[in-house]
Amino acid sequence: MNHKRASGLRLAGAALAAVIVVGAAACASSQDQASLPHGAPDARSAVQVSSSLVPVEYDLGLPDWTPPPLEPASNRLTAAKIELGRRLFYDVRLSADQTKTCASCHHQDKAFTDGLPVSPGVTGDLTPRNSMSLANVAYAPVLTWANPLLHSLEQQALVPLLGQEPVELGMANKDEELVRRLTAEPIYRDLFPKAFPDMGGEISLATVVRALSAFQRTIISVNAPYDRYRYGGDVDALPEAAIRGEALFFSEKFECHHCHNNFNMNDNIVHARAPHPEIAFHNTGLYNLDGKGAYPADNIGIAELTGRPGDMGRFKAPSLRNVEVTAPYMHDGSIATLEGVLDHYAAGGRTITSGPKAGVGRNNPLKSSFVPGFEMTADEKADLIAFLLSLTDRDFLKDPRYSDPWKQGTHP
Repeated sequence: MNHKRASGLRLAGAALAAVIVVGAAACASSQDQASLPHGAPDARSAVQVSSSLVPVEYDLGLPDWTPPPLEPASNRLTAAKIELGRRLFYDVRLSADQTKTCASCHHQDKAFTDGLPVSPGVTGDLTPRNSMSLANVAYAPVLTWANPLLHSLEQQALVPLLGQEPVELGMANKDEELVRRLTAEPIYRDLFPKAFPDMGGEISLATVVRALSAFQRTIISVNAPYDRYRYGGDVDALPEAAIRGEALFFSEKFECHHCHNNFNMNDNIVHARAPHPEIAFHNTGLYNLDGKGAYPADNIGIAELTGRPGDMGRFKAPSLRNVEVTAPYMHDGSIATLEGVLDHYAAGGRTITSGPKAGVGRNNPLKSSFVPGFEMTADEKADLIAFLLSLTDRDFLKDPRYSDPWKQGTHP
């Protein structure tokens, strides 16, 4: 669920010893391609990962143009598993003090983000990174902002549940308590056997993360005005300003499409029609603390895992779907508005004039070649914003399939 510092992964034990995904994005320059941690397998590992995945057969109600996502062969989608996962996603019993849920950091009306720069856990610990949208997370070959090791939702669910750097839901060493709480709920005594007949209806951490992952794979947003215009053939779906903005977005002048280029508007994707993962991480010149490219010590990008100096400040490009409602922006939530994001890229990197984070990002020597800076008129800026607003899927933000089921009946 929430997307946090890589060190929290170490607390998830053997589940995190899986094969490393290291496929390179087709559009990325060599400096933006995913790097390997020291001693990791080579890029052929991506083939091993994709071979463990199979196309989703469950009817997700996708339009014909949308490729089916992939899922683990060991955790196929079923209606019962999805419903169980939806209830768990909104259940306070998954947090140590029963005050927080997965949805605490992932609000449906904000495209499953939380509107905060960083998020508090049950102990008050703040996550170092912004809550990333879960829209279309089923298409993500790597998860979170800066972890090339983390490639399955089943793995990722363990981080907020068990992680201690920072503490999020705070359930480390509380497996028995979790089982006791869930077993006491009559709805779960019915749903777990239906969802996991092959596991004897077991209520355990293992089945909890499988159900949560199943539900998250169904959180799909593909009905924005831009989808209807570009893929559905509805020529009236976009205003003229958004059409002009689309042309600017995909132009070489603005370079946006290099990192936001597929139907999910990013450059990290895998699906049934493209089963070989596309993966990239980028340094956008957000910081330059020492004139040599340094980022704040608690947020250095994938360099935290790879140990490579050149990976300093490299993060995953988020999907731009529903970007209108996912502010604040960037990996640390440090830019409040879309206008501010465009200004950052127009400048070719952010300049901070004073304080501990002062530096000229434009001069960051590790910055991606896709962030050279550009001139932008007021009209062009307005058109780009109009295009970005056309990526908002209003139906998705209120779709009852993703809403809190406890509000419709017994609440935990």
